[in-house]
Amino acid sequence: MPNYRHAVYAGSFDPITLGHVAILERAAKLFDRVTVGIGVNESKSGLFSAPERRALVDTSARRWKHVEVQTFSGLLVTFVEQIGAGVVIRGLRLVADFEHEFQLALANRQLAPEIETVFLMTESEQLHISSSLVKEIAKNGGNLSHFVSPEVAAALYQKLGVSAPG
Repeated sequence: MPNYRHAVYAGSFDPITLGHVAILERAAKLFDRVTVGIGVNESKSGLFSAPERRALVDTSARRWKHVEVQTFSGLLVTFVEQIGAGVVIRGLRLVADFEHEFQLALANRQLAPEIETVFLMTESEQLHISSSLVKEIAKNGGNLSHFVSPEVAAALYQKLGVSAPG
């Protein structure tokens, strides 16, 4: 029996942005337990390794005692079932996100009808933030203070071999 007070907020988090953190903060208010599930796809190479992404997400989530961070591979619904959760949290930024997320939610419903999907809208000041945008700004030595935490910014500059601005 799924636990509907336990939610999973899944993503690649390569890297985690302030938009992700804002969704996580809202999920932490709504659910008794939240697991951040960092998806690992061995056929895709991200900027940060799975352990590096986990460390950055751990740093961003440490303020909530009922939030834990795990990595997983394979189907999200399988992971949700394995940990006994009953809800998948998905953040929505723009209309284009909705179409893609809606398709995923419908597929997940067919695979595991007992798991609910809850969509949380991103705050308006973070609508434009994506991990891809953040990486592009970092590659060009731009100021990341409006996009990621200082810890994530430092990790990005170091990983890319770029000097932090200022």
